[in-house]
Parts: sequence; C-alpha cells; structure tokens
Amino acid sequence: MELGGKDPAYVCSDADVARSAANLVDGSFYNAGQSCCGIERIYVHRDIYEPFLEAFAAVANELVLGDPRDSSTTLGPVVRVRNAQAIQEQVDEAIAAGASGLLDPSHFEEAKRGLPYMAPQALIDVDHTMRIMTEETFGPAVGIMPVRDDAEAIALMNDSRYGLTASVWTSDLEHAQQIGMRVDTGTWFMNRCDYLDPELAWVGVKDSGRGCSLSTLGYAQLTRPKSFHLRHTPG
Repeated sequence: MELGGKDPAYVCSDADVARSAANLVDGSFYNAGQSCCGIERIYVHRDIYEPFLEAFAAVANELVLGDPRDSSTTLGPVVRVRNAQAIQEQVDEAIAAGASGLLDPSHFEEAKRGLPYMAPQALIDVDHTMRIMTEETFGPAVGIMPVRDDAEAIALMNDSRYGLTASVWTSDLEHAQQIGMRVDTGTWFMNRCDYLDPELAWVGVKDSGRGCSLSTLGYAQLTRPKSFHLRHTPG
C-alpha cells in the first residue's frame, strides 16, 4: 500500500553537474511533477551549488509548457485546478518566508492561460520550516538547498515522515552505497531517479506505505502458501 512521498536527491561534490542537473529536472518535472517517486527536494554540496543551479535552470527553461496532445509539449498541465492551487500555495508560502524562485514563470508563455497550466518552479533559499520541503507537493515545484557535507545531507533527507525513494549523484559507487545504508527509504538510486525496475521490490517506509510490490517478493504476497509440518515418530 503506497501512500506518497517527498523524495529527496543529494548531489555530491564529485557528481557530473550537467548530467545530474538534466536528470533531476526530468525527475522533478516529468508528468508535471505528478509522479509518486518524483523528486521534490534536492540537496547539493556547496562546492558545486552555484554551477548546479545554473545547469538546472538552463535545462528547465528548455521545457515547453502546453497542451499534452501537442507533440512539441514537454510539460503538461496539472490534473485539476484545485491541485494546482494547492501547489501554488506551497510556493507562495515559501516565497513569503524568504525563498526565491530560480525560474521566471513569464518564460513559459502557456502559463498565461492560467491554472491548471503551471510554470515549473525551483525554489532556493529554502529550509525545513517550509511546507515545500516537508509536505508532499505532487506538482512542478521543487526546493534546492546547499549542504556542507554528507552528514548534513543525510540528516535532511531523513528529516521527513515519508520514505519512498531517494537518490544520490556521485561518481563513487562505494560512497553511494555507504550513504544509502544511512538513508531511510524504500528504494535507493545512484545517478538516476523516478524509475521502477520490475525485478526490484517496490517498498515504502514510514508514512510512505506498507508491504511491497514488484519482484519475487511482490508476487509472494499474492500467493497462498501451505505449510506441511511433518514429524517422524520412531518405531
């Protein structure tokens, strides 16, 4: 039983900035951010924070907001006006509390049509007092924070009542595994996000759900096992 998430990503100092930014734009804004395992908060090592923001904005600004029936569209509308209003409330609250928008909504012409067409937004100068960093958004908005080191990134990633997926972006496989062991999540990704593999169990921890689906473990819970407990009696 999957119950949502607030999926984080951590971009380490040794990550490929351009590749990480491009994939995290897709992970944040795919399907207008309406993906259960979409990226909703990003933590970036402070050594590459500014280059990452520049790369993220450049890729995000290439998105084409429009009618999903148009083949040129790469970002469609939110499913309902009331959903869009709830997403915008989180963005507006964060900006009122001191956050800034990395993306200029006026760049996306179709947003002038009004809700449910929403321009994508990445908020900086955010913190965990803001709902945009703690509550599920499920829309085209993401918060981006700089971090000093792995310890701070792990603490912030775990500072959530959700635990569906999380990702790390690094060139060091062993480092990725070590961090993954310390993050409370059902699925741990290295250099990818917002992805399902049918051979791997799909699991939520904390308020993200119970049980699992996919993989042989998912099939097992759909079966009815029968136990034979046989004991041989001597003689």
